[in-house]
Amino acid sequence: MSNRSQQALKAAYDRDGYVVIPDLLSAADIAELKAETAAICRGQRGDVRGILPVPDDVSDDDAMGRYLTVQFPHKASDLIRDKFVAHPRFAEALSAVIGPDVKCMQSMLFIKPAGKPGQAWHQDEHFIPTRDRSLCGLWLAIDNATTENGCLWVRPGSHRDGILYDTAPHGSDQFDEGHALVGTSDDDDDGIVVEIPAGGAILFNGYLHHRSLPNRAARGTYRRSLVNHYMSAQSLLPWDWDGRLPPTRDMRDIVMVCGKDPYAWKGTQELTTPFLRAETSAENDPNRDADKTVF
Repeated sequence: MSNRSQQALKAAYDRDGYVVIPDLLSAADIAELKAETAAICRGQRGDVRGILPVPDDVSDDDAMGRYLTVQFPHKASDLIRDKFVAHPRFAEALSAVIGPDVKCMQSMLFIKPAGKPGQAWHQDEHFIPTRDRSLCGLWLAIDNATTENGCLWVRPGSHRDGILYDTAPHGSDQFDEGHALVGTSDDDDDGIVVEIPAGGAILFNGYLHHRSLPNRAARGTYRRSLVNHYMSAQSLLPWDWDGRLPPTRDMRDIVMVCGKDPYAWKGTQELTTPFLRAETSAENDPNRDADKTVF
C-alpha cells in the first residue's frame, strides 16, 4: 500500500469512522477460512465450550447450521491465530489507521446461518475499553455480505463525539441478547448498509454506531465473517473480558500484529478461552447445559 493510499485510508477512517477495503484477502485465503470454520464447528480444532465433535456422516452445513458466533476462535485454531490475526495485509491497513504499533485482543467468528439474528446498534469500545480511543474492528467477509443475509450497517461519523452511550434491552427478536444504544442524537437514524464481497473488509472505530440484521436468505445460506479487534500497543488495556474479574490495569492476553510492544517486559497471559456466544438471555442461564446438543 503506497503512502498516498495509506493517507487516503486514514482520512476516510477519521471522517466517517469506518473504511471499506473490498479486496483485502485472496480467494485462496477465503477458501481456507471456510474450511476452518467448518472444522471448528465439527469440533475438530481446539476445545470450544458449547461445541461437540459430530459424526462423519453429518454434513458441514448441518454442523455449522447450529451456531451463530464463536468467541476467541484464535484460541482454538492455529490457522486463525498464526495467519488471520496478524496477516500482513491486516497489519498494513491497521497501521495506517491506528499507528505503527498494533496489538489484537479479541477475535470472533460469525457463522450466522439463515434465520439467525443480528446485533442491535452498539459501540465496541463500550465492551473493550482502551485508554486512548484507538480500538478498531476489522470485519472480514468470508461470504459475500449482503442486505439479505445480514451484513453490517453503520452511522457514518457517529464516532466523532467520542461519547459512549447508555444501552438498554431492545425487546426485538431481530437481534441477539446484547443490548441496544439509547439516548444518542442518532436514535432515529437508520444508518447505511455496507455490502462487501467475500475477501473484503470493513475497518471501523470503536465508537462507531453499527448493527446487523438477521440472515433472511434461503436455508443453507451463511453470512460468515471473522471480526478481530485491535488497538495501539502503546496504550494499556483495562479490560475485564468476562465481566467477572476486577478490571485490570493492563490485560495482557494479546497478539502483537506489527511494530513494537512497549510493555513487552510484562510478558503475556492466557486468560481468554473459546466459547459459543449466547443468542438469547436464556442461554446465559448457568443451569442450562449447552453442551448437550446432539445429532
